[in-house]
Amino acid sequence: MLSNSCKYAIRSMLYLALNNKGNNCIDIKKISEELRIPTPFLAKILQTLAKHKILLSSKGPHGGFYLAKKASEIYLMDIIKIFDGEDVCNICLIGIGECKENETNEYHCPIHDKFEPIKNELINLFTTQTIQSLIDDIINSGKKIKI
Repeated sequence: MLSNSCKYAIRSMLYLALNNKGNNCIDIKKISEELRIPTPFLAKILQTLAKHKILLSSKGPHGGFYLAKKASEIYLMDIIKIFDGEDVCNICLIGIGECKENETNEYHCPIHDKFEPIKNELINLFTTQTIQSLIDDIINSGKKIKI
């Protein structure tokens, strides 16, 4: 459902939030190695997040990236909109195109009515969960969680 760019962006944000010690920059090569994301691909993702003012970057030998906002102010939907657009949840599950409610009930796919409640749960998840809430879940779980 989410593009690889979007998934990598979310993972990167989690990594930066978990490893942010006093707004120090984290080098892109370190992030790339830790998350196993190709550096050139990650660079484009992080630059996109910086362009949208979710990250800040610093150039030079001690440069890198860090959060531009508090992790509690960055919602998953903020990241999803940047990489996958606002209509990501209206895309048909089986690939027919846009699939949403309308007055005439014309444009439904065969699985629409079964997927609609699931889609609404996903929208709720994406609009209520912040990077900080996910970080809190990771810390409080007591488990080793991969990002």
